[in-house]
Amino acid sequence: AKVQGEVLLSVVVKKDGTVGDVRVRQSLDKEFGLDDAAVAAMRQWTFEPAERDGTAVAVRVTVAMLFTLRD
Repeated sequence: AKVQGEVLLSVVVKKDGTVGDVRVRQSLDKEFGLDDAAVAAMRQWTFEPAERDGTAVAVRVTVAMLFTLRD
């Protein structure tokens, strides 16, 4: 299908740095599964937890997943 572009995800990074809730904010495609692939990939990531006053806290961040075609 030669679809390429960006999927924007809204992601909750939990106190331990793992990924919680993931939602698609801006879809690239619903037909070929790239949105689902972006969500699945994001669930495998880990982050350094955010801190407030020296204590780890959960935060919601926006992450862009870029899909590009290679020759």
